[in-house]
Amino acid sequence: MEYRIERDTMGEVQVPKNALYAAQTQRAVENFPISGSTLERAHISALAQIKKAAALANAQLGVLEKEIANAIAKSADEVIGGTLDEHFPVDVYQTGSGTSSNMNINEVLATLATKHLGKTVHPNDHVNASQSSNDVFPTSVHLAVTSALINDLIPALDYLAKKLEVKAKSWAGVVKAGRTHLMDATPVTLGQEFGGYAAQIRYGIERIQSSIPRVAEVPLGGTAVGTGINTPKGFPQAVIKLLADQTRLPITEARDHFEAQGARDALVEASGALRVLAVSLTKINNDLRWMGSGPNAGLGELAIPDLQPGSSIMPGKVNPVVPEAVLMVCARVIGNDQTVAWAGASGNFELNVAIPVMGNALLESIRLLANSSKVLADKTIEGLEVNTDRARALAESSPAIVTPLNKVIGYEAAAKIAKHSVEKSITVREAVIDLGFVERGEITLEQLDAALDVLSMTKPPK
Repeated sequence: MEYRIERDTMGEVQVPKNALYAAQTQRAVENFPISGSTLERAHISALAQIKKAAALANAQLGVLEKEIANAIAKSADEVIGGTLDEHFPVDVYQTGSGTSSNMNINEVLATLATKHLGKTVHPNDHVNASQSSNDVFPTSVHLAVTSALINDLIPALDYLAKKLEVKAKSWAGVVKAGRTHLMDATPVTLGQEFGGYAAQIRYGIERIQSSIPRVAEVPLGGTAVGTGINTPKGFPQAVIKLLADQTRLPITEARDHFEAQGARDALVEASGALRVLAVSLTKINNDLRWMGSGPNAGLGELAIPDLQPGSSIMPGKVNPVVPEAVLMVCARVIGNDQTVAWAGASGNFELNVAIPVMGNALLESIRLLANSSKVLADKTIEGLEVNTDRARALAESSPAIVTPLNKVIGYEAAAKIAKHSVEKSITVREAVIDLGFVERGEITLEQLDAALDVLSMTKPPK
């Protein structure tokens, strides 16, 4: 590889000849060879959007010459377009304020703007004017997370919820055994179960939406410690308005810049909403796997779409591969939430010092949840088929359907019937007759058949 020499306040550094970045980025590359993972694409774009808005605001307020600001803005648009990500090589695990990544974007934009303008644009004096890593980098996380929640995750969850609601409606009359503690319980309909799943996803959307106003509050304008040192009057309001206008996101200025600078509680809150969603998806996908287990030795109430051979040794075997993949996503999201919570507690005085890993964890969780929700909707939920006869047979074989007889013959007699049914491997109806309840006149056959109608058990009394 060919190199060029760049200089910063610490001296000379060898930088790859064709790199758009300069000395400070190269120092970070050399200092943090840790994970090999760089910032998420959405995060790089958010940094560029902030630099664009800051340059234009600085021009409005007389801090930058208009031609320099326009060159920076034009360069930022190139980065936002996503064709220059290779020039952002800094590892996620870096200085806790994100200074290395802030200088990375400053250097790249300075290089591009210098080429556009034909005269020197400085990464600190121009691109970083009126800013600090301490307000830019956390703002970039909040901006990227807000965008990902609104534009990616919520639409994906709505898509999944609609697919579940279609199944809930079409299976409203399909009766099946209810189960509590993994044991037989009174019947439900498959539509009721899927309506419950859809509601879990809808509530998940509500939780995410409720966190957005606080996630969308940004510390931009607070500079180093929240005081706004080195900013012109009106800068926070000007830059945040420009940022909101260009992104069409509900970005607002922090109500308290010291809270916004020293704490990352809104990110912890958003991560908590993602954790709840992961818990909901875990429940839903485990239920699908149970109901689809078999085909002969399991419950066999649902047929999950066959997508690929399931075994390298057992011919004909297929597995619930998408629900399993979603379960792994949920495990990752819950782990990421632990990272975000721990990192959120890593603030000291005027700055949190674990912001890069919080951003990375949140954006990964959002991306995984959005993608897996769409895959689950398209490759599993839409193609699910119900074995109606099997589901009803299991419902009718459940000893728990004796429950309506409590009102006719009492709890203890009904319990005796349930146990006799299981012991003799006969139906509840047969057990009632076998134990002489009809013969003794304690219940008529008409009353018995009405009480043991499994579909009627799924409806609340009118």
